[in-house]
Formats: sequence, structure tokens, C-alpha cells
Amino acid sequence: MPGDADETALVAGVDGCRGGWVVVVAEVEPFRVTAVDVVGAIAPVVADTRLTTVAIDMPIGLPEDGPRACDRTCRAAIGPRRSSVFPVPVRDVLVASDYADALRRQRHATGSGLSVQAWGLVPRIAELDDALEQVGPRRRDRVVETHPELAFATLGGAPMRHPKRTTAGRRERLAVLRPHVPDRWTRPSSTPRGAAGDDVLDALVLAVRAAAWATGGAVVEFADPHRDRRGRRVRIRG
Repeated sequence: MPGDADETALVAGVDGCRGGWVVVVAEVEPFRVTAVDVVGAIAPVVADTRLTTVAIDMPIGLPEDGPRACDRTCRAAIGPRRSSVFPVPVRDVLVASDYADALRRQRHATGSGLSVQAWGLVPRIAELDDALEQVGPRRRDRVVETHPELAFATLGGAPMRHPKRTTAGRRERLAVLRPHVPDRWTRPSSTPRGAAGDDVLDALVLAVRAAAWATGGAVVEFADPHRDRRGRRVRIRG
């Protein structure tokens, strides 16, 4: 991971993985990947002042009593991949003691349940939320919630047709990345321990899009008109 400040503008694309977080660091202009690593904690990434933007596939702006409008809009935008955008837990779920407690809190706040998949992400959501609380507001706003399927759709000009864990899905995502990322970073042999190949592709596309935002490229963003209780922006950018 980068450390001391210099004049090179850097961005990061981040995706949760088995070993923690897979982090792709890249120079902005011209775009060049400099590192693909798995880190155990997100706080150092959030606090790294050399990263002008951190594009991360994890909810940031959390609802209080119902679904986020940005999730509905994102689902519509990615068409056949809509099921990959799951309902975000309400903020009170972050302090739940177990799944039964989380389910009770979610139902009390929204009248709806909480999937086991969403519950499985709660520790990561809470970790990111705590890390954001430790930095100032300017730094906080540079950590942007994203979704890889929206990023691939934006970069490729259309939603991906196949699930990412299928052979066809990997091929079409590689085709989208190929003009921007050398093959050395997408080979299975380059996948760091603790991550899967599709985690790396997701982090790579987020880094590509983060660099595009930093250089004035088109921004696709779906945002609710308010911040959450902790002042986090409620948005998904791709």
C-alpha cells in the first residue's frame, strides 16, 4: 500500500474478499495499476491521503426505515445483473448480536426481513463505517460506494449478460477490462492469496472508473437526496 505523500495521483478500487479486502492501487493519468493486494483491515486504506478516491463495493450511506432509492435505480440500470444489488441493512442492524437480532431490528424498522447474504456483510459494513468515522469529512467524501456490475456496465456500454463466476461472465468482463488493464493483472496466477479471481476483476474495474472520475470522465451516480444519520452520502457510483 502507498505511504508517504508524493506528486503522483493515486486511486484505489476495493472489494471485500475471503481474506479481508482486495485493493487495486493505480496511478490516475495515464492509468496504470501499481499494486493488487489483500489487506486485513480497511482503516489504513480509508486514511491513506495519497488515494484521491477510494471506490469500494460496500454500502456506506445506511437507511433508517426503508430501502434506498439508489439501490432500486441501480438494479434497473444493470438489468440482467440486478440480483447482485441486495437490500442494504438499516443502521441499527450494525449493533445486532446475531442474525435473529438483526432480523428483528430490520423488521421493526422496515417491515421487511434481512437476507442471510446481507447479514454476512454486516461486519464489513460496520468495519468500513468505523473507519470512516476516524477520518475528517473531506477524506470521508473521497471514499465512494460503488457497485462492480454498474462499473462494468458503464465501462463496457451495457450490462454484463452473464454472472461473473461463470466462464462466459469472466470472458466478457476481461474483454471490457483489456483496453485499460494489462493481462498480467488479470491472470489467475496474479490473484493474491485470500482473494478469488472475480474479486480482483471487480476491484480492477472500480479502480478504472475511479481514475476516470478523477480525470473528468463521465460519472454515473444514483443518489438519494439526503445523507444518513452519520452524515454519509447515500449514493452508488459506477
